[in-house]
Amino acid sequence: MYEDLALEMIKKVAIIGGGVIGGGWAARFLLNGLDVYVYDPDSNAEKTLLEVIDNARFALPMLYESQLPKEGKIKFCESIAEAVVGADWIQESVPERLKIKHLVYDEIQTSCLETAIIASSTSGFKPSELQENSKAPKQIIVCHPFNPVYLLPLIEVVGSNKTTASDITRAMEILTKLGFFPLHVRKEIDAHLADRFLEAVWREALWLIKDDIATTSEIDNAIRYGFGLRWAQMGLFETYRIAGGKAGMQHFLSQFGPCLQWPWTKLMDVPDLTDELVEKIASQSDIQSGDKSIRELERIRDKNLIAILRSLKQQNFAAGSLIAAHEKMISDDKTLKNKMLVSVERVIPVDWTDYNGHMNEGRYGQVFSDAADGFLSSVGVDSHYIASGHSYFTVENHIKYLDETLAGENIYVDTSVLLVEGKKLKLFHTMKRKADKVHLATCEQFLLHVNLNTRKSCEPVGDVAKKLQRIFK
Repeated sequence: MYEDLALEMIKKVAIIGGGVIGGGWAARFLLNGLDVYVYDPDSNAEKTLLEVIDNARFALPMLYESQLPKEGKIKFCESIAEAVVGADWIQESVPERLKIKHLVYDEIQTSCLETAIIASSTSGFKPSELQENSKAPKQIIVCHPFNPVYLLPLIEVVGSNKTTASDITRAMEILTKLGFFPLHVRKEIDAHLADRFLEAVWREALWLIKDDIATTSEIDNAIRYGFGLRWAQMGLFETYRIAGGKAGMQHFLSQFGPCLQWPWTKLMDVPDLTDELVEKIASQSDIQSGDKSIRELERIRDKNLIAILRSLKQQNFAAGSLIAAHEKMISDDKTLKNKMLVSVERVIPVDWTDYNGHMNEGRYGQVFSDAADGFLSSVGVDSHYIASGHSYFTVENHIKYLDETLAGENIYVDTSVLLVEGKKLKLFHTMKRKADKVHLATCEQFLLHVNLNTRKSCEPVGDVAKKLQRIFK
């Protein structure tokens, strides 16, 4: 991970092409506090893009236990020139036709800053192809995302022999600060890395349908109930390493390597997409999805991704560790004012709700536990203090549930100090809905300061003791 980064590196972002992918990029920038200028000649582009941003507003904040930065502003422009003037990052997501991209780059580079990064969302073209006849080829790189861009972290970053190491480093630093995982593809190759895997699976799936071996639903079930779950956390090689047992990858390859010579797959052949095969796939897909609209399927997809990613974050593994690191970057310093602290600011995630559709009572305990941690951190009870052998333990909580709290709601907690007396500390937390300041719950919390070596209560020490006394004067 990159450290000590700042999105001050970029102040203005331009999105050229405002479809689903362009909208996902716009959402990721906006929700990380940056102003976004969009150009797309399609009369429906603004509607599509705003729908994508609405999905992102619902989904992205649920990944975090703290508040994202204040949302940036968005402006829809009448021309490419208007969008890119003064922009530090320009994301191109126009149709996958090289001639169109070349025309767009020519217009971009007529008006943009010489220092601007021009990043293409292309899934197939190599950067050297994009750079052909460019006025400043080193500006143009590939930053290939995955849908939904506002939730999935992988970005394939590809340069050509005209791209410098510093150009790649700068792009990857900015992407990291946005919560992405920038994967540097070290050599140019058609379709980069990930889509080559997907293409192999897609070809095999088409043959299975064409030969009446499986339906679209059965193929999807094989993925989502089986290896898809393993791939989400460990990828391909680490999954197979485990399959090799104690001897690891070497044993796996010696045992299963000969299978690669068997004629199991048709990866080198592509079935003709005849009208009959297209109709067969489309009708099976329609049956599989039932009466759900694309918007409904997107919301289902996003909720499932949130739950999976949050589970991985709880384990601090794979994409989850990335979210935890990004959260640490964006979390605000908390300071006490007039004995009152905003100790928690967050969105309620979908996995916190029960069968009644509102937040489970156990999660209120988590919110107030986080509020106590937020307060204690503000007075110096941090990892260093705990490592020195001291901390606070909660002895007693009194929680009152005042109103329903629903998934997607933005809440915050005001924390005040009721008592500082030697080893004793009493806090009062009030959880409120941000939209209307309605009180959702309260918690009176009693804590004791503890020596972690003796596991017995004792008075706080050093600056922590001084800060608590100043607060309660």
